[in-house]
Amino acid sequence: MKRVTALLLMFLLVTTVLCGCNDGKVSNGNGENSEGTPSSENVTQAGGDETSTTPKYGGTVTVGITQDIDSLDPHKMTSAGTREVLYNLYEGLVKPDVDGNMVPAVAGEYKISADSLTYTFTLREGVKFSDGTPVTAGDVIYSINRCAGRLDNPDPEVVVEAAFSIIQEISAREENGKSIIELKLSEPNTELLCYLTTAIVPEGYTTADGAAPGVAPFKFASYSPLQELVIQKNEHYYNPELPYLDGVTFKIMTDSDAAFMELLGGAIDIFPHLTADQAAQLTDAYDVKVSGMALVQALFVNASVAPFDKLEVRQALNYAIDRQFIIDMVAGGDGTVACSGIYPGFAKYYDKSLETYYTCDTAKAKELLSAAGYPNGFDFTITVPSNYKFHVDTAQVIAEQLKTVGINAKVEMVEWATWYSEVYKGEKYQGTIIGLDSNLAPSDILRFYPSTSSKNFMNYNSTAFDAVYAKAVMEADDATKVAYYKDLQRMLTEDAAAVFVQNPALTVAMSSKLDGYTTYPIFVQEMATIYYK
Repeated sequence: MKRVTALLLMFLLVTTVLCGCNDGKVSNGNGENSEGTPSSENVTQAGGDETSTTPKYGGTVTVGITQDIDSLDPHKMTSAGTREVLYNLYEGLVKPDVDGNMVPAVAGEYKISADSLTYTFTLREGVKFSDGTPVTAGDVIYSINRCAGRLDNPDPEVVVEAAFSIIQEISAREENGKSIIELKLSEPNTELLCYLTTAIVPEGYTTADGAAPGVAPFKFASYSPLQELVIQKNEHYYNPELPYLDGVTFKIMTDSDAAFMELLGGAIDIFPHLTADQAAQLTDAYDVKVSGMALVQALFVNASVAPFDKLEVRQALNYAIDRQFIIDMVAGGDGTVACSGIYPGFAKYYDKSLETYYTCDTAKAKELLSAAGYPNGFDFTITVPSNYKFHVDTAQVIAEQLKTVGINAKVEMVEWATWYSEVYKGEKYQGTIIGLDSNLAPSDILRFYPSTSSKNFMNYNSTAFDAVYAKAVMEADDATKVAYYKDLQRMLTEDAAAVFVQNPALTVAMSSKLDGYTTYPIFVQEMATIYYK
């Protein structure tokens, strides 16, 4: 099936010439494991029972990535591509496990008060940075304050975490020889734990110091822009069993087709974000790992410019496309239809009933366009980062579908840096196709839509949404919180805040010489569990 759909996609393109929190109060342990369930041929569904192969230590691997690192400072990174990589170099007080729970990391244990106003963390005994220096409470407080913008001379390039604004007080004390960090909040928040994956760095660290020592299975070795990032085994990591590898080279290749050819040639051992076409070309020399991906892919339009300032136009776009056809053509049938700004991985918060809110109905689309004053359609440009072939392919299929209702969409491919500066930051665009990811807090995946959010690049504006979003973040009662988030999803859908396309599957190619690939609810390139057979 994958080979057929890949060929269909190739034909189409020729002829028509683009990652819920655990509510538990107490936790300990590191939650790491290595999983993989074999299926037919060389395709594996990630997750399942542990592999029976005994892990071996040693060796290095090369991973192909199609986006450069935007910052080695973990508090300044903005792109998902960078976060995927730096996951191997930095940990926070907690980190996600394979089931989506927040488990201890730099903290050995934690607890949350019944009123969700006090978070208490006990530092892991003997935890050290990658340079061998002990991690102190001062390092933790500095890291959180830095990301909260609370330092006396805050770095304007640090990405300020809005969720930290409710931290009223952060203090440290010693109890029985252990360092205790306590966060007191100004209002209840059951989701804050998900944001405390923020990297812990040494007190006083600045970007000028270079890559910060971190707490993680690997440590920084070297970086050459647009060429490679090299990491090495961290001998000071608190879990002495990890990692298995001695080192990893992330080879940066912005041309995804060239990267794929290097994979086929054996120069790359692991390559994520495969398209269906690419997966169909692989031989038995590779294992293909397919898993769910914490991502919402959408056609985002700039609601501040005509014609997208009209609700009817945005709704027409939603009725004009066939989402399942796109999934079949671009993703080989893997993935699910997206219906809102939240993906299915959020489980209880996800409103499945919205999946059929917009079905392909070209007559309805034309009717809405006429009502909006565009009976003959219009022209616009879809700007897509060229390094994400998945998004580019999606854009091309959508452009073809929109022709059926008189809309002529031109697909413009640009370098990632250009896309980031002009589309995301500059908002100088009409339409774009990209995927939005998040941590495991539902408020995080919806952080793009409040009218006051600096991340609201689509210029969606709804006072009703803003009000409910504020309530949802603060709500301590679980049932009420769930209801709020489902209300928010319905608002985004009814307002056609975007043309939500799909929740993609993640397809990763890995040399059959390797094993131990681990998948997480939010995509990270976890290298610690990988080993040579």
